[in-house]
Amino acid sequence: MKTIIFAVLSILYLSSVAYGAIGEIEKIDGAVLYREQAGIPYKKAKTGLEINSGYWIKTEQKSWTVIKLRDGSRFTLSDNTELEISEYLLDKDRKKGVFYVTEGKIRATVVKLTGQTTNFRIKTPTAVAGIKGTEFMMLSKGMANVFFGNENTVFISGYDTAEKTLIPDTMVQNTRGLTPTEPVKVEEGTLLYDAKTGLSHITGITPPKEWEISGALPHIIARWNINYGHYLADSGRYNEALYIFQIALDLSDNPEIRADARLERGTVYSRFLRNPEAALSEYLLILEEYPEIPQKETALYLTGMTLYELGFKKQAKQRLLQYKKEYPDGKYLTNIETILKLLENEK
Repeated sequence: MKTIIFAVLSILYLSSVAYGAIGEIEKIDGAVLYREQAGIPYKKAKTGLEINSGYWIKTEQKSWTVIKLRDGSRFTLSDNTELEISEYLLDKDRKKGVFYVTEGKIRATVVKLTGQTTNFRIKTPTAVAGIKGTEFMMLSKGMANVFFGNENTVFISGYDTAEKTLIPDTMVQNTRGLTPTEPVKVEEGTLLYDAKTGLSHITGITPPKEWEISGALPHIIARWNINYGHYLADSGRYNEALYIFQIALDLSDNPEIRADARLERGTVYSRFLRNPEAALSEYLLILEEYPEIPQKETALYLTGMTLYELGFKKQAKQRLLQYKKEYPDGKYLTNIETILKLLENEK
């Protein structure tokens, strides 16, 4: 009789795991919303709310929440983050889950039990993190994704690309669905260390008291990328450098950071890859998108010089004369006067 009762209870338990609530919203600070499925309006969430597969959780500005799943795994969502629990299955031998992040900042702590196969995947529009049991943090913004390792191993890929291994105290990133970068060690005293520390602060076990770092994170990482890409270019790793500069562009909407990234891309194309046409495109984008920033002077000078190199002498003269007018005491004036004299003599 006891055996029969135990069997019945076991069936009921497994049924509840398979068909009941898969977790709950454990903690809330600020404004947190939820919806039971895509395509319907969000509602205000409360602590203790039971959640199921298909649920979406969303945090607003200066808001934070912790989602606890049945297996003990947790997702900490910082501000301006949206997460869909696409799939979740748990039984005594295995667990699997698919979680979709449209954008935001998350710490994932995935529990791995002895004898239980774990297969969690966190997807963004342009990347996939495969998890067997670990803790890591991620920032997803637009097409770009940045992953920091805390414990054990995470396998990071683009869509249908090779995987890169994320281990503790390293960073992996990608954009546009492309193969992720090689892991980079997070060293104390660097902008990358500042970014990881800031992300850890806003996805910690308690909500942050200050939110200023949150909005700055994409710009901090983008600035680090510009420095790192410059190092890669000097080391002869030109295509890697171009990719790193593109990630900086996709992370940050700061005009000066974006202009610096484009100038660096232009340098790689013109100086190292002998592709002045591609370099010219980068310079022209700066002039078109950001006409009021200090980097415009360099972009305008390089535009004129590159047009001259390509044999477009009329257009080159127009840009060089524009430089003289806008920067009568500019730092490139001597070089520009020399080219203008050459152009006059060629008549």
